[in-house]
Amino acid sequence: MAASGVAALLSLALLVFPSREVEAKKSLIDLRLDYAAEQAVVPEVSDDITAPESDSPFASIEQSSNEVAEQPAPPQEDPRSKKLVATNGDTLSTLFAKAGLPSNTVHSVLASSKDAKQLSRLKVGQVFEFQLTEQGELASLQSRISALETLHLERTDSGYTFKKEEIKPELKAVYAHGEINSSLFVAARQAGLSHNLTMDLANVFGYDIDFALDIHKGDSFDLIYEEKIVDGKRVGTGNILAARFINRGKTYTAVRYTSKNGTTSYYNADGNSMRKAFIRTPVDFARISSRFSNGRKHPILNKIRAHKGVDYAAPHGTPIKSAGDGKVLLAGRKGGYGNTVIIQHGQRYRTLYAHMQGFAKGVKNGSTVKQGQIIGYIGTTGLSTGPHLHYEFQVDGAHVDPLGLKLPMADPIAKNEKQRFMALSQPLMARMDDERATMLALNKQ
Repeated sequence: MAASGVAALLSLALLVFPSREVEAKKSLIDLRLDYAAEQAVVPEVSDDITAPESDSPFASIEQSSNEVAEQPAPPQEDPRSKKLVATNGDTLSTLFAKAGLPSNTVHSVLASSKDAKQLSRLKVGQVFEFQLTEQGELASLQSRISALETLHLERTDSGYTFKKEEIKPELKAVYAHGEINSSLFVAARQAGLSHNLTMDLANVFGYDIDFALDIHKGDSFDLIYEEKIVDGKRVGTGNILAARFINRGKTYTAVRYTSKNGTTSYYNADGNSMRKAFIRTPVDFARISSRFSNGRKHPILNKIRAHKGVDYAAPHGTPIKSAGDGKVLLAGRKGGYGNTVIIQHGQRYRTLYAHMQGFAKGVKNGSTVKQGQIIGYIGTTGLSTGPHLHYEFQVDGAHVDPLGLKLPMADPIAKNEKQRFMALSQPLMARMDDERATMLALNKQ
């Protein structure tokens, strides 16, 4: 009797309080009826009932229970294709190993031609796409090193063939302006210039402006340079076509010009060469830590001793450039100077570079160097309290102050090319004037 009573109570509870499943089905039926009533359409009786479209969560539950969605099969990776990205510490050998290729394959590739050695000059983030044969051997390799250059390697019956695919970009002349408040680099970055373009700008005016000493707040620059475009996208910059630099109130101009015989150089707006026999400073953007003096107290010897040069303080390893074309008389140790390079420039001029960390490749006694060529790197060898370059300049055997020296000029534009040069120079100068005027007017508004 007790059991019968409990069963009766359970039956009554189910009638009054239906289960969730029952409630859901009931709600679904109600929704269908409401939906049908609203549409004034009587649904046909069918063995295959599809839930009507509705925002009701019950409708979606019912549909998901009646239908099984077909999941697309994951794409099958081709085991013969390998795509690897170069990271810090990677070499061509490690990448080949990651692709499952033996070390002798690397040697065969690099030995196939001189040009193939370009594959070993890795950049972080560079992508290598390997294609293997069914036997797991290298069939081809492709690597894009820039937006303009892609390297290709392909296996043939006679070995490996290498080629570099180069895309010729569209060149667009772009204007930029900068005002110096703290440094040239900051102003150039704010003007949208890349690091390389900033260095090019400094090199163009490096014969007249000492960027370690002469830069002053309020200086400004304007330039027109080439922008490289591929498929409507900016992929890099090219040459500076024209520039103007106002330094301490004095204006310097520069125009890039290629002569009829193919020689390219920079000249001022009047056709005089920007290039001089010597550059003003042999180290880019270094700080002058000691000047030319006949009565300086030596920091190590602690006694008054003439300082017959200029010291440029910069971090270890900073490149040092030859001030002019010449012949290397010494590339080696020289007492308290430490690692030293001495260069003879023609009959009258000689320069000395001391305390180097080391010498650049190919710089040795008797070798010839070009103006701006890297000859060594800043260090602390010899009698030196910190990393810097000690730079001396001699004229006819006598030491002179390189900061106060008036540099000899190079040849100007040839007379028979002056008209051709002016036809190029004048429109570029005029455009810089117009662009600057427009910019100033917009700023005032």
